[in-house]
Amino acid sequence: MAQLMLSVMGAFAEFERALLRERQREGIALAKQRGVYWGRKKALTVDQVQALRQRAQAGKAKTALAKVFGISRETVYQYLR
Repeated sequence: MAQLMLSVMGAFAEFERALLRERQREGIALAKQRGVYWGRKKALTVDQVQALRQRAQAGKAKTALAKVFGISRETVYQYLR
């Protein structure tokens, strides 16, 4: 009986979580339509991205670039793509 109760409670919890995520996606979609949801701000400005790319083409190490601009190495690679 205890196993059955745990299974039912687990299924109910999964259902509630699915409903919550669906409402969240709908809310984000509505906010984007209204123009009030832009997501996360960019780590670097356009000028900083240009400087980053110039320094990378000049052969500067990616780790050093990350330290100079205050971002992670992965972010450096994303901007260079």
